[in-house]
Amino acid sequence: MNKFGVALLVLMSAVVASAQAPRQVSVVITNGIVVTVDGGNRVIAPGALAIDGTDIVAVDSADSIRRQFRGRETIDASGQVVMPGLINTHTHAPMVLFRGLADDLALQDWLTRYIFPAEAKVVSPEFVRAGTRLAALEMIESGTTTFADMYYFEEEIAKETKAAGLRGVLGETVIQFPVADAKTPADALARAETFITTFKNDPLITPAVAPHAIYTNDSATLKAARALSVKYNVPTLIHVAETQPEAMTARERGSPTVVSYLESLGFLGPGVVAAHAVWVNDSDMALLKSRGVGVSHNPESNMKLASGIAPVKAYLAANVEIGLGTDGAASNNDLDMFGAMRAASFLAKVATSDPTAVSAKTAVRMATIGGARVLGMEKQIGSLERGKRADVIIVSMSAARQAPMYDAISHLVYVTRGDDVQTTIVNGRVLMRNRKVLTLDRAAVLRDTQAWAAKVRAAVAATNH
Repeated sequence: MNKFGVALLVLMSAVVASAQAPRQVSVVITNGIVVTVDGGNRVIAPGALAIDGTDIVAVDSADSIRRQFRGRETIDASGQVVMPGLINTHTHAPMVLFRGLADDLALQDWLTRYIFPAEAKVVSPEFVRAGTRLAALEMIESGTTTFADMYYFEEEIAKETKAAGLRGVLGETVIQFPVADAKTPADALARAETFITTFKNDPLITPAVAPHAIYTNDSATLKAARALSVKYNVPTLIHVAETQPEAMTARERGSPTVVSYLESLGFLGPGVVAAHAVWVNDSDMALLKSRGVGVSHNPESNMKLASGIAPVKAYLAANVEIGLGTDGAASNNDLDMFGAMRAASFLAKVATSDPTAVSAKTAVRMATIGGARVLGMEKQIGSLERGKRADVIIVSMSAARQAPMYDAISHLVYVTRGDDVQTTIVNGRVLMRNRKVLTLDRAAVLRDTQAWAAKVRAAVAATNH
């Protein structure tokens, strides 16, 4: 063979070797029980996924991924569940600083005697930053990777959310009376517009407008808030039909229900996220479906405040997009989405006398892809599929209460707790590895929390003296 032939042979051998060499990617998670929550509800065991940069590039058997990819970091998930990060569709993140402040009260009593007065005295940019850091720490530790929020100084929440590495759909609150960051609804709307333009194209933050509710806003403010959302094509977050007294406000304004009142304003449409939606009838559900409104079901908050039981079985039957939320930790009292899954399943069963009303599989879907659809983000997050953002959690199944395990999805809903989460990844970035949060100083966050608790305690004591 001449020199040309030898060179050609060497070149061909190099090409073949290159074609067979595993592709290097950022992270490979391998040997886990991969709960994909994809269209086929695949559970792959042992399964693996490859992450490159911000994206999932492959989900397959462990052997297949091993042949195709080599990770700069490899995470062995043997005996653990690998699943999409949980999506909390309704929170008030800084309100973790009011956790346990006032319990065992009806919503209006709780709000008017404790929460609104406390907020008036202590809410500030500094309060919001400290509360958001605590909420982010809790969410990372319990497997939530995306949350929808309604509060004040939302730009501060956005900054802390980004710093912690979480994904947020964050709504600047619009409310009729003077609050910490706006003296009038017009001021709140102006703040919301500034917030939207600041964060509109952020990879982690989706800005939103959050008119609080119909009982805290007049019709003109509600219309203006929705118009602002439509102008910028961002979500609208609002409490809807959470309690029976809310319907009285709708009737006083000439509509039989809260949903029909919002429809009369032209408020309902794609991008609207209706938190709670407990007190609705069949016509309301048909309206929500036809207008493309998503519903955030908050079972623990609704039970604790005795607000009522949302008709989840009927929503599912009507194909209304529905996800899960915790509500704020002042009325839950935690941000653990595993607790929300369990409560949603149990509550639906007892409310309908139907043990199949919300199955474990349905609860997992509500906490992941269902929440993504509610927030209009199903093309980016909510399932483990090639091309989606790498929002992934790894859940230990080693606790005594988790043995034996016959069905991983059953265990995720009926046995697992937030502190079983070992690793949390958002947008391809590892935020927690083996229970150690990497993006927040845990000790400093908890020190700040205690300092703020003393201020809150003093404020409430002065208010109720």
